[in-house]
Amino acid sequence: MFWDRFPQTKIFRTLRFRLAGTFLTLFSLVLALVAITGTSLLNYILETQSTQTLQGELGAIKGYIHFEGHKPYWFIDLGDPEEAHIHDRLSEVFVIADEQGQLDSLSSFDHSLNQLGDRATILSELTQIRKSQTPQPVYKTILSTDKIPYQIISSTLVDHETGAHWYVAEGRSLVDDNNVRRSFRRRVLIFLPLALLACAVVSWFSVGRALRGLQSVDSAAQKVTGSNLGLQIPRRGADDELDRLIDSFNEMSRRLKASFEQVRQFSTDVSHELRTPLTAIQGQLEVALFTATTKEQLKEAIENALQDVERLVNLVRALLLLSQSESGQIPMHKNSLDLGRLVEDIVDQFQIPAEANSLHLMHTTTQAVPCEVDRTQIERVVTNLLSNAIKYTPAGGWVKAYVEPLGNQVRLTVEDSGVGIPASHLPHIFDRFYRVPDPNPEKGLGLGLSFVAAIVKAHGGEIHVHSETGKGSRFEVVLPTGTAVSAPQLAVH
Repeated sequence: MFWDRFPQTKIFRTLRFRLAGTFLTLFSLVLALVAITGTSLLNYILETQSTQTLQGELGAIKGYIHFEGHKPYWFIDLGDPEEAHIHDRLSEVFVIADEQGQLDSLSSFDHSLNQLGDRATILSELTQIRKSQTPQPVYKTILSTDKIPYQIISSTLVDHETGAHWYVAEGRSLVDDNNVRRSFRRRVLIFLPLALLACAVVSWFSVGRALRGLQSVDSAAQKVTGSNLGLQIPRRGADDELDRLIDSFNEMSRRLKASFEQVRQFSTDVSHELRTPLTAIQGQLEVALFTATTKEQLKEAIENALQDVERLVNLVRALLLLSQSESGQIPMHKNSLDLGRLVEDIVDQFQIPAEANSLHLMHTTTQAVPCEVDRTQIERVVTNLLSNAIKYTPAGGWVKAYVEPLGNQVRLTVEDSGVGIPASHLPHIFDRFYRVPDPNPEKGLGLGLSFVAAIVKAHGGEIHVHSETGKGSRFEVVLPTGTAVSAPQLAVH
């Protein structure tokens, strides 16, 4: 556009200038169109009025001209002031001539219009009128010798006694009409710049007012720091594009705050979890260094330190996997498989620890359930859920896992008759490092269910939990089947 040619002038590149300039350009085009249309309409009205005036005067002349003794004369009472005025008006520019083009003494016009008496012109127009099947007046515009325009109408009069056709013409000055045109153009030329100036000022301030919402977004974005990520901009209440932009900014601000809070909390949780094993390792090594006097004491201290190191390695590995899952960086290698058979195989692997805890572990899927998933990640989901179910189910209880199709989805369910989860803890069990208070000394790191939820989300699925204290828990994982095809029927177990 025009203002792009001036990159060094910043104001020409602003949105405010471009919007105001666009509006001003459109308004200029509208004004130009109005001016052109108005001028054309005015010309049409003036020309129509002039033509109608001449037609009326010509008709009046034909009514006032009579023939007697082969000569025309005015049938009018010049002693009557009103008729005398009509005579003066009609005879101001008046021509009457016989069939040979000779002017009659009744003709009256200024010497500057001598061309009206041109015999050749009169004869030509007489011939033109008489040859037409339906005689129509002839219109023309001439200039006097002093450059005054006149519109002339010419026609014929018939002497009914002799049948002769007389030429008659009437004219009127166009000076007043031209003065009206010039006055209109002058006013338009004065009005247009003033209107454009007013439009420029109004559009500049109107666009500035409309862009205040953008300026508030810009100001708020510059104020965003790590300490006020949740900064919100109040809506204008117009429910327009700027309000929607403000809503988007506010939503982005909320997401950023939640993300940074998550990172901050993650860092806090990691620091807390790493501190315990590192402190234990440091204490054991210090004891071995300063108090151990025999080989056996050193060996015991090193073994204890290695156990804590192993716990630390497992914690770091779990944190890495969890970080990858929450950032969407878990490597996914989806394949079509029978989810029911996969769960059955994992249940078989858990039969030994289940029997060691005197639990009855069952798999009740009765049909093939095809699904497109990452086998390794889904195995982790099922393993975590079964491990928790076995860990928190007292001896003599049961744990059950099964899979069932739900149209274009599948549902994996792991339920138990264990201790259950108090209702106050259910909203938090998928949070990192969250542990339900329990006397069990072997409770985990609080990362298992967080990891399960992240894997399920990465597959585009959902996980739900239903639990009652003292009655057990039921975890339901719903996954899309993807493009998996039906697999062979499974045997009933």
